Amino acid sequence: MKQFFGKSASGDLREAVIGLNNPQLLMLLSNSDQFESHVKTLEELYPDVPSMGCIGMAYDTSVVEKGVAVVAFYGGVTTAVNVLEQVATMPVKYIHRLERDVSGINGSRQDTVCIDFCTGNDACVLTTIYSVLKQKGISLVGGTGDGGKVSANGRIYQDAAVYALVKNQGGKVKAYKENIYSPLGQHRFIASKTDRANYKIGELNGKPAKQVYQDILHITENEIQTQTFKNPFGKINGDETCIISIKEVNGNALTCFRQVNDSDVLILLQLGDYKATVKRTIRAIRNDFPRISGVFSINCLFRYLLFNENHYLQDYLQEMSLLGSHVGLVGYGEHYNNQFVNQSMTCVVFE
Repeated sequence: MKQFFGKSASGDLREAVIGLNNPQLLMLLSNSDQFESHVKTLEELYPDVPSMGCIGMAYDTSVVEKGVAVVAFYGGVTTAVNVLEQVATMPVKYIHRLERDVSGINGSRQDTVCIDFCTGNDACVLTTIYSVLKQKGISLVGGTGDGGKVSANGRIYQDAAVYALVKNQGGKVKAYKENIYSPLGQHRFIASKTDRANYKIGELNGKPAKQVYQDILHITENEIQTQTFKNPFGKINGDETCIISIKEVNGNALTCFRQVNDSDVLILLQLGDYKATVKRTIRAIRNDFPRISGVFSINCLFRYLLFNENHYLQDYLQEMSLLGSHVGLVGYGEHYNNQFVNQSMTCVVFE
């Protein structure tokens, strides 16, 4: 297979797809003002090609902040694109679509991946999707788009998750997750007085969550929102740590970008040597893949802001490009198999 990336800083979709012939899967990464027109135009240009899209910034060796980008796979993939609707209340209602597509594509752990774009309620959506994928050992990589809208095969959906099953006919695929944080001290918390619907943590170890966070890090209330770049929470999930970003202060509570439940055990994390971590990820990918056709990744908006603030973003994109064709989406939450995480990078590599 091969991976195509086209972009237009001005939002001209026709410019972005110059040179794209015979695609087998299209992924549209658009801005909020032009999303609807871009979905329509893409369908007109490639009417019989499976497609999915969301609102968000895209990148290859540079970032497309307000324009449009198109990622395409061609030359040796089998694909199926579909949608799960009503994800806020009952995504399982549409699970038969995924079951049918998984059966039809006849994929396996070695050669198939599921890429998804979601509008929200990610944890529930991932549990639903992965209940089907795990039976075949198929990995999932994806993220949350902006604006509460996604698209599938020329139609726009709200309150939905769109997905593409991609089977690589020319080799293997593998998903990766990168974590640039490590535990800070021995801090462990039991969450309570949580509001699951609004992603709120009321108390940690029986004390107001805001005060606990401030006292440990010796910061003011006004610093909390940016301090999460350096010190997010983490939830232990087996051998993995799911990163939980703080969104804002809500009275004495903290509102997060990921759901926390009563009795969840949380730890406090600290930013590590992210440059060394990126190099380790690149080495791991190279060790697994002597030949790479493409890398599609989702980088968290907070990683984008952190790297930008520390003048590392351009170096990061340049380093990743040494793998070959590396492209992706700046997301508002990252998906890795059945995990919904923040401040992370997830990616899929195609041989």
